Amino acid sequence: MNRFHRWYCGTGHWRRHLTGGILPQVVADQDLGDHVLELGPGRGASTAWLKDRFPTLTSLELDPDLAADLAERFDDVAVIHGSATSIPFEPAAFSAVVCTTMLHHVPTADLQDRLFAEARRVLTPGGVFAGSDSLSTPVFRLAHHGDVMNVVDPEALPERLAAAGFTDIEVRRGSDFFTFRAGI
Repeated sequence: MNRFHRWYCGTGHWRRHLTGGILPQVVADQDLGDHVLELGPGRGASTAWLKDRFPTLTSLELDPDLAADLAERFDDVAVIHGSATSIPFEPAAFSAVVCTTMLHHVPTADLQDRLFAEARRVLTPGGVFAGSDSLSTPVFRLAHHGDVMNVVDPEALPERLAAAGFTDIEVRRGSDFFTFRAGI
């Protein structure tokens, strides 16, 4: 992430937007079970919100510095340094996988599809994959100047999730983000 983006993701403004608007829509009306895997928590705004709502939360973060910071801040969350495109857990290890506003940081569509397949692989039967990502707006593009920014097309997402083995797929558009849910 560029310096501005890294800073912004640690602000109260972002935390309020994520926890007041996005995350409640991601988990609304969903039984996510008792062992949730969070992909790409970044600065941890979503981690702080999720850990209070589920009995067991594991967070998988690619950036080693962010993973170390999260592990230090959240002693009640298992924080693992690793890639969401090669999840280091056995099949059927989690009741739900959640990722919020991180898919656009995955550099290619092929790697995003690998992330979807990995999320499917680690879910228990009846598990849920839920998340969100940002829509491309002028402000969003400006904030990501110099960053990896591979925006997911919400119209194409159902087909991509189905190709990874998901069913009962739902995508909802908001003003500057979309949410998705899919089951197995």
